[in-house]
Amino acid sequence: MMNRTMRAFLGAVFVLVITFSAISISQNIGKGLKVDVTDQHLYTLSDGSRAILSKLNQPITAKLYYSKTATIKGSDQIRYFNNYYEFVKSLLEEYVAASNGMVKLEIIDPRPYSEEETEAMRYGLTRYQLTEDETFFFGLVVQTEFGVDKVIKFFSPDRENFIEYDISSLIDSAITRQKRKVGVMSSLPVMGDSEYMARMMQMQNQNPKQAWTFIQQLRTKYEVTEVPTDANDINDVDILLIIHPKDLSERTLFAIDQFVLKGGRTIVCVDPYCFSDVPDSPMNRQMAMQMPRNSDLNVLMRTWGIEMPENTFAGDKEIMAQPGRITGNPRSDKLIGYLDLVSGDSVTDCFDKDSVITGQLNLVEVLYAGILKEVVEPNQQDNEAKIEKMPLIMTTDKGNSFSISSPYELMMPADLTKRFIPGDKPVVLGYMLKGHFKSSFPNGIEIEVMPKEPDDPNNPEKIKQQITGLTESAEEGLVIVYSDVDFISDLLAYESWFFGKRVYGDNSALMLNSIDVLTGSSDLVSIRSRGNFKKPFIVVDEIKKKAEAETAEEVARLNQEISNYANQLQLILSSAKEGQEEVVGSSIIQAQRDIELKKREAERQLVQVQRKRRERIEHLGNMLRNFNMLAAPIVILLIAVLLGIRRGLMKRHYISHTSDA
Repeated sequence: MMNRTMRAFLGAVFVLVITFSAISISQNIGKGLKVDVTDQHLYTLSDGSRAILSKLNQPITAKLYYSKTATIKGSDQIRYFNNYYEFVKSLLEEYVAASNGMVKLEIIDPRPYSEEETEAMRYGLTRYQLTEDETFFFGLVVQTEFGVDKVIKFFSPDRENFIEYDISSLIDSAITRQKRKVGVMSSLPVMGDSEYMARMMQMQNQNPKQAWTFIQQLRTKYEVTEVPTDANDINDVDILLIIHPKDLSERTLFAIDQFVLKGGRTIVCVDPYCFSDVPDSPMNRQMAMQMPRNSDLNVLMRTWGIEMPENTFAGDKEIMAQPGRITGNPRSDKLIGYLDLVSGDSVTDCFDKDSVITGQLNLVEVLYAGILKEVVEPNQQDNEAKIEKMPLIMTTDKGNSFSISSPYELMMPADLTKRFIPGDKPVVLGYMLKGHFKSSFPNGIEIEVMPKEPDDPNNPEKIKQQITGLTESAEEGLVIVYSDVDFISDLLAYESWFFGKRVYGDNSALMLNSIDVLTGSSDLVSIRSRGNFKKPFIVVDEIKKKAEAETAEEVARLNQEISNYANQLQLILSSAKEGQEEVVGSSIIQAQRDIELKKREAERQLVQVQRKRRERIEHLGNMLRNFNMLAAPIVILLIAVLLGIRRGLMKRHYISHTSDA
């Protein structure tokens, strides 16, 4: 008995030892054996990151600072970062594994008043005060052996979609000394107030204008400088970003023309009606609507082979966005010009899948974007053959254009939607143009200048002078044109959050991808375009769309009945003449009650229709939840059944073999 008990005890001990040993061995040996089962391979380094790591010619150290101990005492919003931290750490471990020993990772928990906290503050990492004693850090420092330090101050959720890009960009910038320079020309205050103007306004107790969030994001990667809208010459920038060009002089148009012909790469955002173009001075809504909000660069664009017609917009009933995010009212009517460009099948896909700019985007929102049409100028037919036009973003096959005669029509979205006629082919909202461009001013331009020796020094008269330049680009050029400006504004590209602004959809990614392509950084483009954590619920959306289509006629009928009953009530109440209330009062009250009952019944039927629609979606959710809950037990049960069957077959085979022997 004692021996049997001892053997059982020793057996249990040996089982525990073997189990813990197996776990330890698996953790050490299995580090490099990982399987990424996420839909977009979020835990797998892209080819772009591996290409950057392969170019490392010096060891680098990545220091990940995360206040893990402090999160225990923090709020739910702080504890949310634990999962985010695990993802960042796992991704950094992939960098280490793929670097052939060139990347070393250090995980640091900077406790209050410690040397690690002092070091984190010295690097400029963002610090949040959680309690009187606890602070919160979540940042990354990349160091080279030559003393170069590159920093991500804080892993904000607004960059969650592009975390691999940010890390790879940090490594790339640590071993690259020079930043590319982006020049921004805009009639909008996208750059915010200058440092001098900001100080002046603060002295007057006024809030200075902040740069658009996109510009702030752009400054983390590039040197961003402002190019005036009255520039006579454009030099010393690698990329020219033109946002909402309005009433540019011929001299400035010529400067842009020559910049393109010299090989300068350019991105243009024009808009038939820019909602971000808000007048500085306070005025009523009617006066604001009268202010011109369109931009135009057709003088140059026609030479490039495209144009944007005036007062013409892109519409598509298949991809109308929910307006509640921009109006603040979830029950607002949908706007035919407020579109969710989405990634889908061959019919509904709004992105060029072959382009590194748009190949893996999921959602881009545009607000009353214009349309871009291919044109051939009579004197530019030879140029047409030399320029390749690649559509980047577009509507679905059911998209079409619609025009307005007055901006006031935009205040009546229901009428625009009702008048809209679906088309049979996509409407293009963005092009990349590639090739040898010709000048829009082949004969140059004429300007007025002051003479060096005027005839009358007291009253000098300007003289006309001809300026000429290149008539054709010597090397292949790149130009990208988008027919919307609002898509990179804070209104559409970002949303408010606990720590400020965070990215919404892929609007900013579209523009950043475009800039990366023009700078020639294809490795970084392939990283950022990997996709979005926020995947659309395609099945649910299809059910909603189908349910809405099935009930649309009944809902419209019931709403019309309710409206008619309300009008009848108003008519009855207004029909009683003054002084006759007592005579006709009883009949009015009875009629009022009858109509109110009918109105109430119609409202009840409408609620039932809407409930059925909601129940279908909830039924889908229950099915998915049950599947997720039962999938693992079913798989385990099947494995157990198969093992039982196999064991029975082996036992029978063993008995049969023994009996034969």
